[in-house]
Amino acid sequence: MATRVLVLGSGGREHALTWALAHCPEPPQLFVLPGNPGMWELAQPVDIPIHEQREIARFCVLERIRLVVVGPEQPLSEGIADVLRDAGVPVFGPSRAAAQLEASKAFAKEFMTRHGIPTARSRVFTAEEWREAVRYLEEHPLPVVLKASGLAAGKGVTIAWTREEALQALTALFEGAFGEAGKVVVVEEYLAGEELSVLALCDGNQYVLLAPARDYKRALDGDRGKNTGGMGAYAPVPWARGAFLERVEQRILRPTLAGMRAAGTPFVGCLYVGLMVVQGEPYVLEFNVRFGDPEAQVVLPIADADWLTLLGTAAQGRLARSALRHRARQVACCVVLASEGYPEQYRTGFRITGLEAAQQHGVLIFHAGTRWEQGALWTAGGRVLNVVSLAPTLEEARRRCYAALECIQFEGKTYRRDIAAGVEP
Repeated sequence: MATRVLVLGSGGREHALTWALAHCPEPPQLFVLPGNPGMWELAQPVDIPIHEQREIARFCVLERIRLVVVGPEQPLSEGIADVLRDAGVPVFGPSRAAAQLEASKAFAKEFMTRHGIPTARSRVFTAEEWREAVRYLEEHPLPVVLKASGLAAGKGVTIAWTREEALQALTALFEGAFGEAGKVVVVEEYLAGEELSVLALCDGNQYVLLAPARDYKRALDGDRGKNTGGMGAYAPVPWARGAFLERVEQRILRPTLAGMRAAGTPFVGCLYVGLMVVQGEPYVLEFNVRFGDPEAQVVLPIADADWLTLLGTAAQGRLARSALRHRARQVACCVVLASEGYPEQYRTGFRITGLEAAQQHGVLIFHAGTRWEQGALWTAGGRVLNVVSLAPTLEEARRRCYAALECIQFEGKTYRRDIAAGVEP
């Protein structure tokens, strides 16, 4: 009898996770909550609201679910992993206490300072310290970075190049532009270098690294425009290997996991480390406590791995590292098709066509913000679809990806045209 697995979430990352599990040597019986039209082709949907944690746990017990894989950060920060573990359900995802690494940037900064983990210099201010924060910004070297401490779907970061921009960003955060997430603000020095995403699968003690990836957060070509949840990615990153990755492990990953264990909150799940590499040295920009999006869409398909064994043994505290046979058999490029106006105001409800023609180019299409209605597919979010191409070289993967996405049509379709452009092999 196939192992029964539940994937929580409904975006492109969760579709990629469901796809990866469906392509295991011994595929599990898959359930998704709530899922999306792409995921429903691979798994059985579960009709329980994602915030109803005890109902989800009850379902898992009744249906003999042997593994829950949590995609998004919000349920993790609200303690879904604790509720499931209390019910005896193995879960790939950190406890509420461990999820503070992402849920509170202020917590993460203090943690890194305490454990000597390299990161940008910073100060934390609460809304009650508004005036003090203003004085600090008036004297801080430019550019300066302001971050909402709480969860803001990847959008709560401003790089201010002028005093006016910095003060406007501070005011917006403290006045509720990101709700409670911005009531505590981290102000930090700007680091110039190469961005890199490193993902580690952890069981509380051991870990394995997936292929390093590069994502593109800004909405517009040339890294202009507002921060988004991510407009594209590629993996692996040619220069991120060997001695460099060993430095990342020694200076960042091992101290982080040791620090979490010492605090009594061992980290189980995917630890995402967002890095800025300055003159060859890695500095932590942020921690996430789950697979990146769209990084998952490129690192999962290129790995030679038994994902059911990897995630299942990690959830049980005995990571089978040998289940990851190779980080990257090929190169992957992902471009996100978004609704016009994203990440700000955008409209949905437009019919999507051309997916079959796009797939003739040999790409994977992961759904992110879609709905199925009246026998057709419609837009239902800011990020709509992820087009992913695998090839022996990044140049070929990029070419196939952009050729395929031209086949897909919906009103207001927008995307970056420079994902993975100009990358030296």
